[in-house]
Amino acid sequence: MQTTLYNQAGEQIGSIELSDYIFGITPNVPVMHQYVVMQQTNARLGTHNTRGRGEVKGSTRKLYRQKGTGRARQGSVRAPHRMGGGVAHGPHPRSYRVSMPRKMRRLAVRSALSAKFAAAQIRFVDGISFPQPRTRDAVAFLNAHGLSGKTLIVIESKSEQNLIVRRSADNLPYVKTILASYLNVRDLLQYDNIVMPTAALPVLESFLGQGAGVAAASEKE
Repeated sequence: MQTTLYNQAGEQIGSIELSDYIFGITPNVPVMHQYVVMQQTNARLGTHNTRGRGEVKGSTRKLYRQKGTGRARQGSVRAPHRMGGGVAHGPHPRSYRVSMPRKMRRLAVRSALSAKFAAAQIRFVDGISFPQPRTRDAVAFLNAHGLSGKTLIVIESKSEQNLIVRRSADNLPYVKTILASYLNVRDLLQYDNIVMPTAALPVLESFLGQGAGVAAASEKE
């Protein structure tokens, strides 16, 4: 499939050929949902902790004799139902990490990219370059392309020029830069506009293309 290619000034300079396998599939919504749930679950720290009755301070002495007082029997000041007592069945440090098969993760990212492309929310540019880190240059770039709302700028590598682009956009709360190899469903769906330089397309093809699984298998052999 083909789509319009723009330069940094927001002018149409031609067209670019895209992979149907990445940008032209029918989005698999259940897999995308599972991917986002996985991301949110893996973001949980799992550092919460409560102290049981054996960990709180307090005497082990029986409060008063078992019978003859007219009161309910009590065995410990550290019992869960007493103020200052331990917590029964409370949370303890644990890992919430879950995983998905690699093919499903790739399908989810391709589904998100295809959904964004179908909604005309991906702007393909021949490149982005600023002379120095400057926020107003990033604002001028967005205005030239008519991009309003939350924008995700994809960069292909951590080159010096890309770091300048990242630093130029850092002060804009509605703009985020991300490496093409780190693309994920949550970010793709969270942002209204995606800026995709042509240099990032080979990176996407390397891990999302049809030959990506074959290449990974051959490397293991």
